[in-house]
Amino acid sequence: MHEADAFEPHFATHAVLPVSDTDTSVLLEEDDGLLRVQLAVTPFGMPRRWRRPPAVRLARGEWLRWQVNHRFAGSHGDAWTYRLDTLNIAYGPAPTDLFMGTPTHHVNELAALR
Repeated sequence: MHEADAFEPHFATHAVLPVSDTDTSVLLEEDDGLLRVQLAVTPFGMPRRWRRPPAVRLARGEWLRWQVNHRFAGSHGDAWTYRLDTLNIAYGPAPTDLFMGTPTHHVNELAALR
């Protein structure tokens, strides 16, 4: 969601592994019946995250919520901007209300943004 469009939610579903064209991408790999999920965060946000959580492996029917936040310096004296990314990803068929419940796996990379 973005303030510029009145915080209208945006989402996508994919029957195959998606290709990311943003500065924060999701690396997905299927192997031996499991889905390996790793979030690759933008190198431009603060604070720097020198130590990142390991990838999460999902079995069919499991889902993951991965949250990470950033602060970005404004250009030419502009104000700071802040961003919170929340990735909800399920492996295999999922009911439409799945993400309203408690995730099978949760990765919290939320940091104090000063």
